[in-house]
Amino acid sequence: MPAAIAYPLAALAEIAGCFAIWAWWRLGAAPLRLVPGILSLVIFGWLLTQVETATAGRAFAAYGGVYIAASVLWMWLAEGQRPDRWDVIGTAICLAGAAVILMAPRGT
Repeated sequence: MPAAIAYPLAALAEIAGCFAIWAWWRLGAAPLRLVPGILSLVIFGWLLTQVETATAGRAFAAYGGVYIAASVLWMWLAEGQRPDRWDVIGTAICLAGAAVILMAPRGT
Protein backbone atom coordinates (compact mmCIF):
# COMPACT_ATOMS: atom_id res chain seq x y z
CA MET A 1 0.00 0.00 0.00
CA PRO A 2 1.46 3.41 -0.89
CA ALA A 3 2.53 5.54 2.06
CA ALA A 4 0.36 8.39 0.74
CA ILE A 5 -2.68 6.23 1.52
CA ALA A 6 -1.50 4.23 4.53
CA TYR A 7 -0.10 7.11 6.57
CA PRO A 8 -3.16 9.40 6.54
CA LEU A 9 -5.41 6.43 7.35
CA ALA A 10 -3.02 5.34 10.11
CA ALA A 11 -2.99 8.86 11.54
CA LEU A 12 -6.78 8.97 11.60
CA ALA A 13 -6.91 5.56 13.31
CA GLU A 14 -4.25 6.49 15.86
CA ILE A 15 -5.78 9.85 16.73
CA ALA A 16 -9.26 8.35 17.01
CA GLY A 17 -7.97 5.60 19.29
CA CYS A 18 -5.96 7.94 21.45
CA PHE A 19 -8.84 10.41 21.63
CA ALA A 20 -11.13 7.64 22.89
CA ILE A 21 -8.73 7.10 25.78
CA TRP A 22 -8.45 10.87 26.32
CA ALA A 23 -12.24 11.21 26.35
CA TRP A 24 -12.59 8.40 28.90
CA TRP A 25 -9.73 9.51 31.15
CA ARG A 26 -9.95 13.31 30.91
CA LEU A 27 -13.51 14.04 29.84
CA GLY A 28 -15.39 11.37 31.77
CA ALA A 29 -16.71 9.44 28.77
CA ALA A 30 -18.13 5.97 29.35
CA PRO A 31 -15.56 3.14 29.57
CA LEU A 32 -17.35 1.43 26.68
CA ARG A 33 -15.88 4.13 24.46
CA LEU A 34 -12.52 2.38 24.89
CA VAL A 35 -13.64 -0.61 22.79
CA PRO A 36 -13.73 1.19 19.42
CA GLY A 37 -10.66 3.14 20.52
CA ILE A 38 -8.65 -0.04 21.05
CA LEU A 39 -9.87 -1.44 17.73
CA SER A 40 -8.81 1.78 16.07
CA LEU A 41 -5.31 1.45 17.56
CA VAL A 42 -5.04 -2.11 16.25
CA ILE A 43 -6.00 -0.88 12.77
CA PHE A 44 -3.38 1.87 13.12
CA GLY A 45 -0.67 -0.69 13.82
CA TRP A 46 -1.76 -2.86 10.91
CA LEU A 47 -1.74 0.11 8.51
CA LEU A 48 1.85 0.97 9.39
CA THR A 49 2.89 -2.55 8.40
CA GLN A 50 1.46 -1.99 4.92
CA VAL A 51 4.01 0.67 3.91
CA GLU A 52 6.64 -0.55 1.48
CA THR A 53 9.95 -0.08 3.28
CA ALA A 54 12.66 -2.48 4.37
CA THR A 55 12.71 -1.42 8.02
CA ALA A 56 10.04 -0.71 10.61
CA GLY A 57 12.03 2.17 12.07
CA ARG A 58 12.06 4.03 8.75
CA ALA A 59 8.32 3.50 8.30
CA PHE A 60 7.66 4.75 11.83
CA ALA A 61 10.00 7.75 11.50
CA ALA A 62 8.44 8.93 8.25
CA TYR A 63 4.97 8.39 9.68
CA GLY A 64 5.82 10.78 12.52
CA GLY A 65 5.64 13.78 10.19
CA VAL A 66 2.25 12.74 8.89
CA TYR A 67 1.02 12.17 12.45
CA ILE A 68 2.06 15.68 13.43
CA ALA A 69 0.16 17.15 10.48
CA ALA A 70 -2.91 15.06 11.28
CA SER A 71 -2.75 16.11 14.94
CA VAL A 72 -2.67 19.78 14.00
CA LEU A 73 -5.66 19.21 11.69
CA TRP A 74 -7.45 17.38 14.51
CA MET A 75 -6.79 20.31 16.84
CA TRP A 76 -8.36 22.62 14.27
CA LEU A 77 -11.29 20.56 12.95
CA ALA A 78 -12.29 18.51 16.01
CA GLU A 79 -11.27 20.80 18.85
CA GLY A 80 -11.89 24.16 17.20
CA GLN A 81 -8.39 25.54 17.88
CA ARG A 82 -7.04 27.18 14.74
CA PRO A 83 -3.33 26.45 14.14
CA ASP A 84 -1.06 29.47 14.41
CA ARG A 85 1.81 30.19 12.05
CA TRP A 86 4.23 28.23 14.24
CA ASP A 87 2.00 25.16 14.05
CA VAL A 88 1.93 25.49 10.26
CA ILE A 89 5.68 26.07 9.93
CA GLY A 90 6.49 23.17 12.26
CA THR A 91 4.13 20.89 10.38
CA ALA A 92 5.69 21.80 7.04
CA ILE A 93 9.16 21.05 8.39
CA CYS A 94 8.01 17.66 9.69
CA LEU A 95 6.35 16.72 6.41
CA ALA A 96 9.49 17.71 4.51
CA GLY A 97 11.51 15.47 6.83
CA ALA A 98 9.11 12.58 6.29
CA ALA A 99 9.42 13.02 2.52
CA VAL A 100 13.23 12.96 2.72
CA ILE A 101 13.13 9.75 4.76
CA LEU A 102 10.70 8.01 2.39
CA MET A 103 12.00 9.22 -0.96
CA ALA A 104 15.76 9.17 -0.44
CA PRO A 105 17.57 7.07 -3.03
CA ARG A 106 18.85 3.95 -1.31
CA GLY A 107 20.67 0.91 -2.60
CA THR A 108 19.05 -2.47 -2.22
